[in-house]
Amino acid sequence: MMSVLVLAGMIGAGKSTYTKMISNKLGTQAFYESVDYNPILDKFYDDPKKWAFSLQIYFLNARFRSIKDALVDDNNVLDRSIYEDALFTHVNHLQGNISIEEMDIYNDLLDNMMEELEGIPKKAPDLLIYLDGPFEIILERIQERGRDFEQIKDNPDLLAYYRLLYDNYEAWYEGYNHSAKIKISIADYDILNSEDDQDRVMEVIQKAVAEARFENMAQA
Repeated sequence: MMSVLVLAGMIGAGKSTYTKMISNKLGTQAFYESVDYNPILDKFYDDPKKWAFSLQIYFLNARFRSIKDALVDDNNVLDRSIYEDALFTHVNHLQGNISIEEMDIYNDLLDNMMEELEGIPKKAPDLLIYLDGPFEIILERIQERGRDFEQIKDNPDLLAYYRLLYDNYEAWYEGYNHSAKIKISIADYDILNSEDDQDRVMEVIQKAVAEARFENMAQA
């Protein structure tokens, strides 16, 4: 069954790991958020007030291109998407990294992009998969993957940013209405080391996709 699935969740929640696993299981193409080739990301962590707006515009452009390609192809898994970009921009605004004028410019651009997506025959993903878990596990995973610019040691401002982002994710998920959605607790599964857990996760995802497709057909 061809479908477009998008992952969502905190930095360090495991979106790329889940994307790889789902893509391999379904035989679909994976779209990954580029970190190594992002010219702004490390600059943002060094000076968020200077680089937050530029970073969000960079991400918005990259994710718009990815979701548009994915919706046209209709056989993909994305490890992050345009739909949660506004959350990161909102949190940066709350922290004083993005001005109200920059927020207005960003939101106007996002609205224009969402209108363009409405013109694509497949207007939205089949399913959004939100990876949720305790804040402590998120911090552990950020530390384990070892990107220097993401580490909170001796950086209370970065910890505060992570906490604020984490605290706003649930409300974002509850308000998401572009497609069917499910929440997966990352504390309940070890997909890196357990094929049984991989199969359990895939069963949940495939059931949710089938239910979403059935509901869409009923409404057509």
